[in-house]
Amino acid sequence: MARQNIFGTVFGVEAGMMQIAVFPNMSKRRSGEIVDRIFNFYRNKDVRLVMPATEARQFRKEEFGLPCVERVHIDMALSIGGDGTLLGVCRRFREQGIPVCGINLGTLGFLADIEPRELESRLGKILIGEYIVEHRLLLSGYVRNELGERFLGNAINDVVIAKSGVARMLRLELFVNNTHLLNCKADGIIVSSPTGSTAYSLSAGGPILNPTIRALILTPICAHTFQLRPIVVSEDDEVRIKVSANKDCMVTLDGQESFKIQPNDEVIVRKSKMTAQIVKFADKNYYDVLKAKLWNAYEPIR
Repeated sequence: MARQNIFGTVFGVEAGMMQIAVFPNMSKRRSGEIVDRIFNFYRNKDVRLVMPATEARQFRKEEFGLPCVERVHIDMALSIGGDGTLLGVCRRFREQGIPVCGINLGTLGFLADIEPRELESRLGKILIGEYIVEHRLLLSGYVRNELGERFLGNAINDVVIAKSGVARMLRLELFVNNTHLLNCKADGIIVSSPTGSTAYSLSAGGPILNPTIRALILTPICAHTFQLRPIVVSEDDEVRIKVSANKDCMVTLDGQESFKIQPNDEVIVRKSKMTAQIVKFADKNYYDVLKAKLWNAYEPIR
């Protein structure tokens, strides 16, 4: 049975046929090779592959390109690149609840679960349903001022409040729920999910959390005080940061979307009602991945 999309075009997606969207990072040198391997593997199988029109033209797959992939039925999305590419695809499909599977062409790749050497074996597991969909906590960021509260967007890794350019340190007031914890000077503060604990928060001295732990991490960036240290709070807590008397401050979501905020604006971070759905495989243990990506990635000191 064919499926009709919102453009009125009938695609030949028969009952039981899986439709997978492919999102290659066009700046990665090996993306073209990986795209070709995916298309070769799924040729003559019960899978229909689609791509955004721009990427389809770049990789000579014009017949598979669609003007708006998010508005057609998709069973899974494949991201080709690093964790940043996967984050972007997850944010793209956050409202549809589409699982995203990452093929790692980056450096560490905590989220992208497929390495190039194992591509075909993993594509085979996807075909027969041998994978796990993890529902990761999403953060929602807001700005509140005299005009009201404005939704900025969702983040999988973190919401970061930080100075921009060569601005001086920020004066921050930190609240959790209705409790005022402290005032401090710092270059900024990171509100991270457990998924994002191995990203910017880790670089700033924050703890590593297993993604199954339902919590938020508050990590200061170069705080000018001994009072403020990384804090782990409940996923149901509301975090509020007020920035006082500084004109050069930005809020950034997952390092991909930035918003300028004004003096005395309050940045609010809450758990989102939605989750990010990330594809994993049962034979990869989180702690094995952590060990391989963090500690085994470096040569021992001799």
